[in-house]
Amino acid sequence: METLEFQSEARQLLQLMIHSIYSNKDTFLRELVSNASDALDKLRLESFRDKDMQVDVDDLHIVIESDPAERTLTVRDNGIGMTREDVVGLIGTIAKSGTAEFLKQLKEQQSGSASDLIGQFGIGFYSSFMVADKVTLVTRYPHAEKGVRWESTGEATYTIDDVDDAPQGTSVTLHLKPSDDEDRLPDYTEPAKIREIVKRYSDFITWPVRLGGEDINSRKALWARPASEVTEEEYAEFYRHISHDWNAPLETIRMQAEGTFEYQALLFLPAQAPMDLFMRDGKRGVQLYVKRVFIMEDCAELMPEYLRFVKGVVDAADLSLNVSREILQQDRQIQLMRRRLVKKVLSSIKSLMGTRPDDYAKLWGEVGAALKEGLLSDTDNRDAILDVCSFASTHSEESLTTLAEYVSRMKDGQEHIYFMTGDSRVAVEKSPHLEALRAKDFEVLILTDTIDEMWVDSVPAFDGRTFQSVAKGQVDLETDEEKSANEARAAEFADLLTWMKEQLEDSVKEVRLSSRLTTSPACVVGDSYDITPTLEKMYKAMGQELPKIKRILELNPSHPLVEGLHKAFAGGERDGLADTAELIHGLALLAEGGELADPSRFVKLVADRVQRTF
Repeated sequence: METLEFQSEARQLLQLMIHSIYSNKDTFLRELVSNASDALDKLRLESFRDKDMQVDVDDLHIVIESDPAERTLTVRDNGIGMTREDVVGLIGTIAKSGTAEFLKQLKEQQSGSASDLIGQFGIGFYSSFMVADKVTLVTRYPHAEKGVRWESTGEATYTIDDVDDAPQGTSVTLHLKPSDDEDRLPDYTEPAKIREIVKRYSDFITWPVRLGGEDINSRKALWARPASEVTEEEYAEFYRHISHDWNAPLETIRMQAEGTFEYQALLFLPAQAPMDLFMRDGKRGVQLYVKRVFIMEDCAELMPEYLRFVKGVVDAADLSLNVSREILQQDRQIQLMRRRLVKKVLSSIKSLMGTRPDDYAKLWGEVGAALKEGLLSDTDNRDAILDVCSFASTHSEESLTTLAEYVSRMKDGQEHIYFMTGDSRVAVEKSPHLEALRAKDFEVLILTDTIDEMWVDSVPAFDGRTFQSVAKGQVDLETDEEKSANEARAAEFADLLTWMKEQLEDSVKEVRLSSRLTTSPACVVGDSYDITPTLEKMYKAMGQELPKIKRILELNPSHPLVEGLHKAFAGGERDGLADTAELIHGLALLAEGGELADPSRFVKLVADRVQRTF
């Protein structure tokens, strides 16, 4: 026998499980039954994949045994089992990420109980210590000569030992704490209580759950039952089972295709974004079944990455049971299912937008940034994605707007959908690029998600209206009279603009008069096809150095500073004007939140200029 210490995070979690007060301790049994079900799924799958695995899969099942005299409860399966390495890796430590985040959120939580967080981070097996003083696990992997016994009281250590006669599969025996009504701790050896919990949480489990030799779950696949016979609570529990999310789903989507290629699908939209939504190794949540047989846990071929927040099950009638990922990638039927599933999900989100706007707003707030990734990767469904997108805009400080709503408010003669990207709404609203548009009451979309920097250059238009950045290219807001006046003024300023370009040639590609400024002296803008400064920073942060991008300096000819500069230049004065030109460029960079090439020199120029006023 070997005694080992828990990983530090696992030890902290165990103490929380044991000593904190949870409103619903019944969930421990759901977690153990779900783990057993997963083990049976995996054995069935391995028996198809590995023909040398000589195991009996004719009677895969889960057994629950209680012993009131000994105060024990055992959950046993004849599934895949575990090796010694599996036991140490999966139970002695936290193999999956999330525990640190669980602990962090629990410490930061100012009110409420820990029950708000349980279940969100896949704690599973550890929930046993809510109701047990000691837990004993015995397991054996197929073909392994010996089994493994793991045991712990939930303190700092656990023991692990070899077992000669362990049956295939896993049994978890809980040495239960005394029942305590005040502590909301029922007697979990009571058959009626066991039946109640299994019926409530695990009735949909594919495999039989037996108590005293009797099957106590219906076993009928939830997606195969008529919608009229399934309750919202059953949908919610099934969603929690497959997603490991403690919340109920925001929306349930059912599909059934008949004809030459038959399949059923039961999909869910979450009320809260999955914790791994933006993690590099985050998973997509659609499981693949064939004729009710579990085939694949994380079927990337059925759902594109930008819809990775969708959870659910797809059950096909005609695929081969030993299908591999390589076959799936090339399978015409899989591709057909994928296209239909995507269209159904997007149409369901659009329906949610129209019929339950508050729920749509909640969904968008949680997963909108991921959904917008599809504007880059899924050109076939780009219009449908645009239809369900919402954006902040200058129209309202509180409410988001759809593109259709934006278009309905466009001014007569307005050709473009104006937008600006930035780090935050505050930064965008304070940008000098918006001055003329605000003055003329043009609405501007405010795009602050990282993905916005990329899709706006790839999506040509919506409803025939092209997207136009207010910080790039020329923004044409002028009347014919204003254009004539500005052409005359441009001729008047021509020599100054040429001279300033020469003075700032290391930093700018052009100096011109601006039609987008009303109160600021100057701004810097990009050419129509230049990348934005924010995107340039993103590339540099990823270690990708780009050639230096020179931008355009635009001057406001009506600003006193620019007027003074022009007057001095026209009068033949040159002393100190080069410093003034450099100051104006630096001010324009700072106004948009940019970075100065030489901050110390800029500070010196400002200090010298201020000193002259005394």
